[in-house]
Amino acid sequence: MNPPSAATLPAIDVERVPEPAEPQAEASALTTAAGEAIDPREVSNELEGLSAQETIAWALKTFHPRLRFACSFQKTSSVTVDIVSKLVPNPNFFYLDTEVLFEETYATRDALSAKYGIEFQRFAGIGLEEQAKLYGDALWSRQPDACCGIRKVEPMREALTGIDCWVSGIRREDSRTRAGAAKFGWDKRFGLWKLNPLADWTEGDVWDYLNEHQVPYNPLHDAGFPSIGCTHCTRPPGADGHSRSGRWADAHKTECGLHG
Repeated sequence: MNPPSAATLPAIDVERVPEPAEPQAEASALTTAAGEAIDPREVSNELEGLSAQETIAWALKTFHPRLRFACSFQKTSSVTVDIVSKLVPNPNFFYLDTEVLFEETYATRDALSAKYGIEFQRFAGIGLEEQAKLYGDALWSRQPDACCGIRKVEPMREALTGIDCWVSGIRREDSRTRAGAAKFGWDKRFGLWKLNPLADWTEGDVWDYLNEHQVPYNPLHDAGFPSIGCTHCTRPPGADGHSRSGRWADAHKTECGLHG
């Protein structure tokens, strides 16, 4: 059976997750886990001058246990795992399993789990076989946005249910779309607070930390992959390519939909 064409592809509903996170009507006020009211704009300005360790410590004090750390098992995730593990026991890490991650990515998960004693909570969308039955084979090659919606955005909604803040590893240096990322702010897409503690880190900062603290990291970084996603949509960018130009290289796309 031939797969449906792009023109006839059914609309993809990414709201099927039960009990999705309820967005707040206003994001101008913030109440901590201890019931303290603080001004998020003042907090954002203050965090810009703090280190990643201080920023994460603030988030733990403010939101724990309603705080989750996203882990992509790229090098910034390894940094975050090391920092958080030194600040709190049993940190709440999760990952999105698209079922088409690299074997090296799963191996990095296992290496970090063994070193730090972390059980990474897994979230996944519908199976690949069901996706193929509904939308045809190799959806990532025909409609990559739709594929990311199923395999990443939908399980992300489930992962962020019932919490107040999530933590990502994005950096301003990653791409033009991330150049203005604040360390802390309101995530309109998912309706909760978001922390980017490594937003101001350079590539050199990341590697210096990994080497100094002997943190396990994804070996694909040593094989020419500065940014790592799914097997079908990731390739090395080449000597002149930007760090994220190897992601969805033929689709005029640089984001999966998780970061706005």
